[in-house]
Amino acid sequence: MLFSCTARYTPLNKGLVEWPEVVTEGIDLDDCRLLLRDALNEMILAYQALGQDIHAKN
Repeated sequence: MLFSCTARYTPLNKGLVEWPEVVTEGIDLDDCRLLLRDALNEMILAYQALGQDIHAKN
């Protein structure tokens, strides 16, 4: 499955626009993007394990 999501990069821990529970931080923007992909993947796996819908919560 391929989808896109919107991230908000701020010094505050606001998380993803679609999934505010996905929050990460990195030493620079590239590191943050890498860690964000991993956090998002882990969240999707957790949703699937719980039988929850993984579509964005707008």
